[in-house]
Amino acid sequence: MENSIIETIAHLNSFTENFPVMGWRIGITIAVIAVQVFIIWLVLFLFNKLSNKIKSGADNRIKPLTVKKAKILSVKQIEAVLLFLLRIIRILIILIQLFITVPIIFSFHPATEDLSITIFSYILTPLRSIFNSFLDYIPNLITIIIFLLVTKYVLKALKFFAKQIANENIVIPGFYADWAWTSFNILRVLLYAFTVAIIYPYLPGADSSIFQGVSVFVGIIISIGSSSAIGNLIAGLVITYMRPFKVGDWIRIKDTSGHVIEKNPFVVRLRNIKNENITMPNITILNSDVVNYNTFGEHEGLIVHLDVTMGYDVPWRKVYDILVSAAVKTPHIEENPKPFVRQKSLDDFCAVYEINAYTKEINMLPLVSSLLYQHIQDEFSAAGISLFVPHLQNNSVSIKGG
Repeated sequence: MENSIIETIAHLNSFTENFPVMGWRIGITIAVIAVQVFIIWLVLFLFNKLSNKIKSGADNRIKPLTVKKAKILSVKQIEAVLLFLLRIIRILIILIQLFITVPIIFSFHPATEDLSITIFSYILTPLRSIFNSFLDYIPNLITIIIFLLVTKYVLKALKFFAKQIANENIVIPGFYADWAWTSFNILRVLLYAFTVAIIYPYLPGADSSIFQGVSVFVGIIISIGSSSAIGNLIAGLVITYMRPFKVGDWIRIKDTSGHVIEKNPFVVRLRNIKNENITMPNITILNSDVVNYNTFGEHEGLIVHLDVTMGYDVPWRKVYDILVSAAVKTPHIEENPKPFVRQKSLDDFCAVYEINAYTKEINMLPLVSSLLYQHIQDEFSAAGISLFVPHLQNNSVSIKGG
């Protein structure tokens, strides 16, 4: 009984002696918690104020994100991105405060002091590892930056020469001006590929099997999904160096005729006489016959040719004179060389004549053909000759117009 009383008194004396230390620790803990609560409140207050400022002044202070007059992000979208980033930063700051505050509080008490050291190690060990890895990676990073800078200035030099060649300020024998930008794009892709191949070993984790596996997987996906695109790209390069046409030419591909309004690495766009835009893949053009009317009309002009059917009761010499007279009177038809007539066939009941006339108005070819038809009708009507010719076809009588 006496021993238990003595032990109780000893515990009371020990508690009384340690009471000031415990009070000091509890006071420090409360103070740290109060300071952190105040900081969190201050962070929330400042971020809310900043968010309200962004919302109220977005229309006046924030401009749309544009690249070469193409709007990438509107003001509302930029505002949403900024608010999202503010929320992320606010959450990160609060989490960092908690990660720091909890170990500090635990370190004030002997029972949790070891736990605070463990928590600090969870935070500091990864950070120390990241910092050391970054220091070790600095030489590789400098090497990558040097390669990127060299690539950048080499591309600037190539772009300068391409621009000069395209504007014909620099003339290289055998190298056409319209090849300049295509050649520049090819060299740019090759230079990018060469740069990536050089800096690849210097990338962090380049030797890891995961990094290599992801690279192979991405390459397979691109090769499978872009086979048609690659075919059109290669066809576009071949077409560029073949030079069958250029932007502004009037061409015919299969049964489609029109002005070339755009050429790009994948497709060619035509605009026909009905003002319809027609898109044709480069690989289709490469496998088709292309007729360029502009190249035919570089000297004497392009020959406009129309068929006219006439019965044998009208002498062929008179038909020749009428067709030539109609062609000479047609606007945009050249007087020299003179229009001429070619007799194509002798059918059972009629002959087929072809009027040929030169024109240099290649871009007005459909209009010239239409005007020539009109003058042919006028000339035959003035001569009292009908263009309707009866002929036998499939055991029945039908009428064929020229």
